[in-house]
Amino acid sequence: MTLSLHRVDLVVLVAYLSAVVLFGVWIGRGAKSMSAYLLGNRHLPWWAILGSIVATETSTATFLSVPGLAFAQAGDMRFLQLAMGYIVGRALIVVTLLPLYFQGQIFTAYEVLETRFGGATKRVASVVFLVTRNLGDGLRLFLTAIVLEKVIGIPLPQCVIAIGIATMIYTFFGGMTAVVWNDCLQFVVYMIGGFIAVAVILGRLPGGIEQYWQYGLEYEKFRVFDFQWTLEDPMTFWAGLIGGMFLTLGTHGTDQMMVQRYLCASSVKQAGKALIVSGFVVFVQFAVFLLLGVGLACFFQQFPPEVPFRTNDYVFATFIVSDLPAGIGLVGIVLAAVFAAAMSTLSSSLNSSASSAVNDLCRPLLRDPSDGFLLNLSRVMTLVFGVLQIIVAIAASQVSSSVVSDALAIAGFSAGLLLGVFALALLLSRAGQSSALIGLLFGLLVLCFVKFGMPWIGLHAPEPWSDLAIKIAWPWYPVIGSVTTFVAGAVVAWLFPVDGPTPSSD
Repeated sequence: MTLSLHRVDLVVLVAYLSAVVLFGVWIGRGAKSMSAYLLGNRHLPWWAILGSIVATETSTATFLSVPGLAFAQAGDMRFLQLAMGYIVGRALIVVTLLPLYFQGQIFTAYEVLETRFGGATKRVASVVFLVTRNLGDGLRLFLTAIVLEKVIGIPLPQCVIAIGIATMIYTFFGGMTAVVWNDCLQFVVYMIGGFIAVAVILGRLPGGIEQYWQYGLEYEKFRVFDFQWTLEDPMTFWAGLIGGMFLTLGTHGTDQMMVQRYLCASSVKQAGKALIVSGFVVFVQFAVFLLLGVGLACFFQQFPPEVPFRTNDYVFATFIVSDLPAGIGLVGIVLAAVFAAAMSTLSSSLNSSASSAVNDLCRPLLRDPSDGFLLNLSRVMTLVFGVLQIIVAIAASQVSSSVVSDALAIAGFSAGLLLGVFALALLLSRAGQSSALIGLLFGLLVLCFVKFGMPWIGLHAPEPWSDLAIKIAWPWYPVIGSVTTFVAGAVVAWLFPVDGPTPSSD
């Protein structure tokens, strides 16, 4: 297949990828110990950690899909309600969970669970993280490669391998220091890409910014709040505030990929500052890409595409290759932004997976391993998980899109489940290891039923029973997962209490 990019744009894109890899290798050249490789020697500046937090939670799906939310026929700015929940959730993490992670020299979030419950709980939590993280990020790599296949013209497996290998190289050599500083660079790049797209749209519209503003008002694109009460719509204030709060408590409070960033800070105060401010930066970032989506809607009303868009996720990608001026480097810069959004998430995933696998699973099985051995093992694990995510991404191309969506939903279950386990550890002193493990299993079964069982009943049940099987919107999944995990664990703890918060035997 022939490349569809202009040579200048291709040079810009290749130069960016090369620079990212070389910068990551150079900046992380001093990682000679476990602490340096996995935690940046615990003295990275708070603002760099902030940039890494934001870039890590911004995948290519966010970069390309969020504009599609505002572009949609009834689309608007209501997605910002979710970002409000993110801010509340971050504040609760700073007060409740963050101090736990700075009690002692821990490497992973799940070491806290070992102290509270025992080794089995730590290992199960780590396995849940590793499975869901690498499944989810392998699928995100696949979705990124689909976009690049469309806009660049390279076959999908080659897109997967190119992104995967470039990310693996600088993560392997540079460790967490390379990941964090490259995240900061990539955050700047993909935000510049967004602003460039907005500027081009406003320049191409005959009426400029006034036409953009009038269009948004006429079609109610600037609406932010929706206070209706329904479990089926993800774009309500309550789904955004409550669901977003629980989602953030899970993803940013118990997920090793985020906790590892806090542990890179010199103190709990520095980590808390990075986490709180990141919530407001994410809010602004979402606003920029939603406003871009309004601009795309106005633009394509004025200049309709030759072929209707298959989904709204393809709108921004189509604009990049079809409507940005080619041959002057702009297309290359914006495509570099697509790569940046993908690589920032994938590099963080690889490093945190290596940290969890080595410290939670391998280290307890080894007899007095040296720091050098553990460092080399961490690097090997980085490659292992990189190859695994590439395999998942390529395998995903052989299944239907509905299977990929369902797999991503399952990968998202971990936020609520692990949050429920951590809540048991914090709030219920009589809970033991059995409570945590049984609660986690029960929460998983309930979430699977909510996601797959209730819609199935709705399709096959006769009237009026089919109305009972409502479709629950995804922001409520972490709420359901955490609450059911906690309640089931609390029931077990009430029936079989332990004496105080001491680790139970394996």
